[in-house]
Amino acid sequence: MADLPFHDRADFEDADRGFVARLSPGVVRAAGGKVVWDNDSYAFLEGDPPPEANPSLWRQARLCAKQGLYEVTGGIYQVRGLDLSNMTIVEGERGVIVIDPLVSTECAAAALRLYRDHRGERPVTGLIYTHSHVDHFGGARGVIDAEDVPILAPAHFIEHAVAENVYAGTAMNRRALYMYGQLLPHSPEGRLGCGLGMGTSSGTVSLIPPTLDITHTGQEETIDGVRIVFQLTPGTEAPAEMNFLFPAQRALCMAENATHNLHNILTLRGALVRDARVWARYLDEAITLFADRADVAFASHHWPTWGRANIVRFLTRQRDLYAYLHDQTLRLLNRGLNGTEIAEVMRMPPALEQAWHTHGYYGSVSHNVKAIYQRYLGWFDGNPAHLWEHPPVEQARRYVECLGGSAAVLKTAERYLQDGDLRFAATLVNHVVFADEGDRAARELLARVYTRLGHGAENATWRNVYLTGAAELAGGPSSPPTDTTSPDMLGALSPEQVFDSLAIRVDGPRAWDERFVIDWHLTDLDERHRTTMSDGALTHRRTPSGKGGGDGQDGADLTLRLTSRRLLDLLIQGFPDDLDHDGDIAVLHRLAAVLDEPTRNFAVVTP
Repeated sequence: MADLPFHDRADFEDADRGFVARLSPGVVRAAGGKVVWDNDSYAFLEGDPPPEANPSLWRQARLCAKQGLYEVTGGIYQVRGLDLSNMTIVEGERGVIVIDPLVSTECAAAALRLYRDHRGERPVTGLIYTHSHVDHFGGARGVIDAEDVPILAPAHFIEHAVAENVYAGTAMNRRALYMYGQLLPHSPEGRLGCGLGMGTSSGTVSLIPPTLDITHTGQEETIDGVRIVFQLTPGTEAPAEMNFLFPAQRALCMAENATHNLHNILTLRGALVRDARVWARYLDEAITLFADRADVAFASHHWPTWGRANIVRFLTRQRDLYAYLHDQTLRLLNRGLNGTEIAEVMRMPPALEQAWHTHGYYGSVSHNVKAIYQRYLGWFDGNPAHLWEHPPVEQARRYVECLGGSAAVLKTAERYLQDGDLRFAATLVNHVVFADEGDRAARELLARVYTRLGHGAENATWRNVYLTGAAELAGGPSSPPTDTTSPDMLGALSPEQVFDSLAIRVDGPRAWDERFVIDWHLTDLDERHRTTMSDGALTHRRTPSGKGGGDGQDGADLTLRLTSRRLLDLLIQGFPDDLDHDGDIAVLHRLAAVLDEPTRNFAVVTP
C-alpha cells in the first residue's frame, strides 16, 4: 500500500466539484417510517483508516460516501450517495430527463425532491435506463407516474431485467446479502460500502417498461428538445447496455462500462459471465465515437471526469484493463494453467496499478480471471481428479478423518492462522465445519479467520463476503432484506417467461410419473400456448391459433381461457378452481402439487 499514490487528491477534487447541496439528514424512509437508506451512518469514514480496514478501500469508501446534488455541466446534474447508483437529471425545454432512477422508489423520489428544491418544480419529461440491472430502473415509479413519458432503454432490456431477477433471483438475492454486506453494521469493523457505492437501498422496487428501444449504435433521439446519440454495448457490464452523448452539452454518459474501479466479469452474487473482450472493444469504440465531442464523462456510479485529455486517459486505461485481463488469461490457459493458477500469477502493468480507478474494489483481478477462464472453458480444469469429486460435506468428513479428527485439524489450523496463512486456515477449518456443523469451536475459529481476511481486503465485496460469513457462523442464515421479484418485475414477464418460471420450480423426482398437457388461451393477446409435463420436465411451445401442439397429442387434458394478467396472478397467488376451462381442472392442481418453493435463507457457510 505504501507505493500507491495516496498523495494524489484529484479524485477528491472531482468528487466535490459542482456540489450544490446535500440531503439533510441523509436518511430516506418508506411511507411507514422504515429506514430504507442511511448515508449518515458512514460519517465515521471522515477519520483515518483503522487497523481493521485496508487503507485503499477506506479511501474508496470515503469517495463513495459523498452525498448530495452536484452540477456536472450546464443543464446536467447528478444526485449521488442516495443509493448504490447515481441518478442523473438533464434539463430540457419543458422539464427534465431522468437517467437511472436508483434501486427503490423512495430513494428516487428523495433524489428528485433534492433536485427540485434547488432547481425548481420541473416535470419529468423523459426517462432513460442505461442497462438492465435493478439499481438503474427500480425506482422508476418514484419519479414518474404519467403514461405519456417516453422511456428509453437498450434493446432486450425487459427480457434481461426480469430474467435475471426472476429465474435465479432467489439465489442471487441470498448471495447478494453476502456481496453487499446488507446486514453488516456500518462501522470501521463492518461494512465500508461495496466499492461501487455504499450499498443498496431496501425500499420498493418497481419497473415501468420502456416505450422506445435503442437498437443500434448511431441511433439519435430527441427528448424534450435534448438531442442524444447512442452507442449500443451489449454483453459488457450487462447483457443490455448503452452509452450515449449529449452533443449540445458535450457530455458523455458511460453507463456502468467505465467507473472508478475494476468492475466484475462475474459478480460474487452470480450472473451471466460477461465478455471482457467486447467490453474493451466497446470502450475503444466510445473513444473513437465521442472523445472529440465531450468535455465531461459521467457514469451511473462514482464521480465524473472533466477535460478531453483526462477522458481519453481514463477510458484508455479502462479499455486496457479489461483487454489485459482477457488476453493474459487466454495466453496462460493456452499454456495449461487453470483459473485458480492464473489468478495467482496474474500481475497488472505498473501504469494500471498506479491508477486508482483500475483497482479491484468491486470486481477483482482474482475472481475476474477465474470468470474469463469459466467463460471459455467452463468449471472443469481438465484434471480427472476434479471431474467427480465428493460434494462438500462428504469431502469434508473424509479430509477430517485423514487429518486425524476435528481436534487435530483445528490445532493445525491455529498454527496456520498464527503464521498468517489465513487462506489455508480457512480451508482447513471449513472442512471441520462441514464435517460437523455443530462443532462450536470450529465455527468460532472459522469466524475469526474470515474476520481477519475481511479486514485485510482491498476489495469491498470480498470484505463483505468474509464478514457476513463470520456473522452467519455465529447467528445462522438470514433472509435478504430486498425482494427484487416485485409485482412490477413479475408483471413484466412475457408469457414465455411465466412458463419458464413455472418450469424451473418443478420438483423433477416428484413429477417423474406425471403426464399431462395444458393449453393456455390468452384471450387479451389472442395467443395460444401449450405446456407438456413428461419425464419430470414441463416444456412449453407457442401454438398456432386453433391448432394442437403438433406433437401427435392434439387433445389437451385441460384448456384454460384467461388473460395474460390472470396468468401472472397464477404464478404469484396460486391456482384457483374458478378459471374458464374445458377438460379436467384437477390437472392444474397436479401441476401445483409438484412445484417447489425457493428457499430465501439457504445455508452458505454451513452445510
